[in-house]
Amino acid sequence: MDDAIQRFLNHLKVERDVSPHTLRNYGIDLRQFQAFVAEMVGVCTPTGVDAAMIRAFLAGLRTKGVKASSIARKLATLRSLFRYLGREGIVPISPAAAVSAPKQEKRLPRFLTQEEACRLVEHPSASPARFGLRDRAILETLYSTGIRVSELAALSVEDGLLPDGLIKVLGKGRKERVVPIGTHATEAITAYLASLPSRTELNADPDPKVRTPVFRNRFGKRLSVRSVERVVEKWSRQLANVPAISPHALRHSFATHLLDGGADLRSIQELLGHARLSTTQRYTHIATQRVMEAYDSAHPRAKKLKSSSSS
Repeated sequence: MDDAIQRFLNHLKVERDVSPHTLRNYGIDLRQFQAFVAEMVGVCTPTGVDAAMIRAFLAGLRTKGVKASSIARKLATLRSLFRYLGREGIVPISPAAAVSAPKQEKRLPRFLTQEEACRLVEHPSASPARFGLRDRAILETLYSTGIRVSELAALSVEDGLLPDGLIKVLGKGRKERVVPIGTHATEAITAYLASLPSRTELNADPDPKVRTPVFRNRFGKRLSVRSVERVVEKWSRQLANVPAISPHALRHSFATHLLDGGADLRSIQELLGHARLSTTQRYTHIATQRVMEAYDSAHPRAKKLKSSSSS
């Protein structure tokens, strides 16, 4: 199974050009399944895997309290692996094809109010100066552009802030897109970059072909996705009446506030880099819910109408 997994990962890297983050997650999922099957039957081979083993693996994850969305992702990884092995003639049929994905709870995305979002992005102090400036730039950029945390971590100085308030990002599937970036975020990035030492002082790679990360750790290296998540969590915890959030909540806030301001769904879809409009449409549920909450709390006959309709 080791060889089959490695061939599949190489295929994703070389022929599909998937991001390092996605490649790492695929590897983790597949090694986890391999270890489960090896413990179950002693040896894990591609042709020895059947649908019952995959179902047992997923059931074990459910027992451990793993989220349905994570279980569905692991099943999708296994389906991709066995589709590839089928095309390569290594397995006659995919055992994962007969396994159903778990039903996922449809929850509305978490988001901040406009007032909360503004308080958050303005909160980082300038002590120590460089990292205060960096964290402010991170928060401003996430909220101003709505880009994914992986897209923010991948930003390079060479991409530059494009004319007319635009920035180029590399999204899912290695697809490039250009998105607007607000004045506050542009100024925050500019101030942060101006505070950084030169590449030589950082002992960074002097090779001009090596892309220079925008957001860096204290060693001058590119911030990881997890490091960016910690920055957002850290500052959100310090604000009163603001829940600890993830970078994805700022992405949700970006989309929700655009919708509240009258932006159309197609435009929001393009800005977020969603392949399907249905993914973007969940934000209409947020807007509808907020309208109903405002109606219920403010209209003098709302509660009476609700109670009479239930009788």
